[in-house]
Amino acid sequence: MKEILARYIPERAVDMAFDLIVKCNVHLKIVNNRVTRHGDYRKMPDGRHQITVNTSLNRYRFLITLIHEIAHLIAFEKYGRFIKPHGIEWKRVFQQLMLPYINPEVFPPKLLPVIANHFRNPKASSDTDEILSLALKQYDPESDKNYIFEIPLGSTFRLYNGRIFKRGNKKVKRYECVEISTGRIYLFNPNAEVELLH
Repeated sequence: MKEILARYIPERAVDMAFDLIVKCNVHLKIVNNRVTRHGDYRKMPDGRHQITVNTSLNRYRFLITLIHEIAHLIAFEKYGRFIKPHGIEWKRVFQQLMLPYINPEVFPPKLLPVIANHFRNPKASSDTDEILSLALKQYDPESDKNYIFEIPLGSTFRLYNGRIFKRGNKKVKRYECVEISTGRIYLFNPNAEVELLH
């Protein structure tokens, strides 16, 4: 398992992450890319804890996602199944679990202040923190994808499923976009990754 982890997370994080996986009795599955999530946690019918993480994540996003999902497991075990999935209990556990990793041996120095700031009040997804999401994107392989907030007003873009939209104005936190084929308006997270058409 350590050899597998070493392919996906920073080298200096492998031993700590491995110990946490063993201690929590986690069955880790590394899965093909899912567009809607980076990872998830499930308690299986036989009582085992299963965590899945997307294989396509860069090593820093993979580590954050893995610890995010282990924090769900620990928060549910400690506080019960009826807490909010991303409520205060989960945030506290996530912060405590991430603290040993937030150092220059694990994360590049230019990422550290962004990560430290994010973990003052962690969000339900690293993607909902625009600053962290952009900072982490610097370590992704080259891609033809853009974030919604990066593309110009009035531009058209395509989603992973082929649907085409025109970018509208920002409404509070999300962007109003019109689906070309139906004329319906949808709200998009600023960090949704799309393919810019024109």
